[in-house]
Amino acid sequence: MTVLPSPIRILIVDDHPVVRDGIRGMFTGDGDFVVVAEAADGNEAVARALTHQPDVVLMDLRMPHLDGVAATAAIVESSHCRVLILTTYDTESDVVPAIEAGAIGYMLKDATREELVGAVRAAAAGESVLSPPVASRLMGQVRNPARQTLSDREVEILIEVANGATNREIAAHLFISEATVKTHLMHIYEKLEVNDRAAAVAAGYERGLLNPGDASP
Repeated sequence: MTVLPSPIRILIVDDHPVVRDGIRGMFTGDGDFVVVAEAADGNEAVARALTHQPDVVLMDLRMPHLDGVAATAAIVESSHCRVLILTTYDTESDVVPAIEAGAIGYMLKDATREELVGAVRAAAAGESVLSPPVASRLMGQVRNPARQTLSDREVEILIEVANGATNREIAAHLFISEATVKTHLMHIYEKLEVNDRAAAVAAGYERGLLNPGDASP
């Protein structure tokens, strides 16, 4: 049986102060937990994870400067912290990169206090935990990994590519990291069965994923 740290040390990462306050409030008064630090973006998250060495990092995905996926990868690579994603986004294009980056779990912000507390305990014990909608998404990915339909995020990126945007420009426009853009492009190439950007755009038009009005003149 896994012995949990006592108290479980938590780092809260979210770019909205009100959200951080709400999450902190869920753990206030419970002696089994202590919030050791907060961060408002991915860069702060990495720095404070290394400084405070929390047991669990509650990580948002969409943040300025460095997104949650890139921050998760950096924290997992450089520390023993367990990263638990806590976000409002549950699309496959959000879930899969986060899990691939090393997140131990993925929860949605509509979780109850009991569900979130249970997820943090599980993460601290080294157990994977997924909210039901996220588990369904991953099951769909396993059952049909070669599906041809692009996610909404992948279509957004394909439109940017059709407009001639570089990976850096796409990352800036969509508030994600260049590493995340590259991951999405790899998935796009695989699904469209192409090897480069030009072929992806051509396939996008052929399959009706792109319309003439999507590209800038």
